[in-house]
Order: sequence, then structure tokens, then C-alpha cells
Amino acid sequence: MSFRVVPAAYVLPLRRVGETDEVLLQLRCGTGYRDGHWAAAAAGHVEADESVYAAACREAEEELGIGITPADLVPLTVMHRTQGNGQPIDERVDFFFSCRTWTGEPRRVEQAKSADLRWYRLDDLPESVVPHELFVLEGLRRGDLPAIVSFGFDPAVSSEPGAPRR
Repeated sequence: MSFRVVPAAYVLPLRRVGETDEVLLQLRCGTGYRDGHWAAAAAGHVEADESVYAAACREAEEELGIGITPADLVPLTVMHRTQGNGQPIDERVDFFFSCRTWTGEPRRVEQAKSADLRWYRLDDLPESVVPHELFVLEGLRRGDLPAIVSFGFDPAVSSEPGAPRR
């Protein structure tokens, strides 16, 4: 049976501090999805007739007030994920990018959807991180993030490389 997936773009701003990398995360609030969890600093759905690169740049401007170009984006992984409930909105393909170059100073632009914005060391993340995003952040920290991953599918029947085991 074929189905539709919702594409989304995620931007993980990174900076080097001493010998370690830090990632900028936002604390979700008022969204109805994983409120109270830390998440990518900028993320959102890809709109009709918009490339995933354009969506990532747009989301960074809308959520952080920073300017990035497609050339600033470094592809990290593509995640095919499901909530396993059969709802079309919960069938996703997520495109994750990192970014080390931008213009402007990151800030909370959408304050009704973001309770806080902080830099965290990749080796010292907060406790409550959105699970599929934590998977990406941990792979980024370890340096073994596959180009394509599946998340939320039954690991007993999943044969894809990099399929997370829960």
C-alpha cells in the first residue's frame, strides 16, 4: 500500500568551543508536539514548490532570525520515520543539516513556540530531547551517522543499515 510522507527540514547550528562542538537547541512549547523537549533550533515542513534547502534556510530565518544560504548547509542524514499509528501526518521524511556559518545572532523569534534557546555540548545534551532528534545528535557526536536511517519501525523486521534498535 502506498502512502504519503510529510517532508521536513532540520537545521542544527554548530560551533566549536575549545576541543568540543556545541549545538544550538530550542525548548519546545505551545506546539502540541513534544512540548517541554529540546529540539533542533530550526525545523519545519517543506512547503509546496520549495526545495528542502530553501525550507531549511527559511526555517532558520523564521525561527532564529539568522540568514543562511544553501551553500552553508551540510547534509547530515535523511530519516524515514513513523509513529506507527497509520496517521498520514505521522509518516515523515526528515532532512537534517548542520550549519557553522550564518549572518546575524540566533534568537527566539517565535516565542510562543520556543521557551528557551541554548548551546549544548554534543557530549552533554539535556535530558529531554525529542527522541528521533536525539538519535541524530548522538550519531553526530559519535561520527557514525548513516546517510539514510529508519526510525520508529519494528527493528525485528527492519533490515536497513543504521536502523535504530530500541
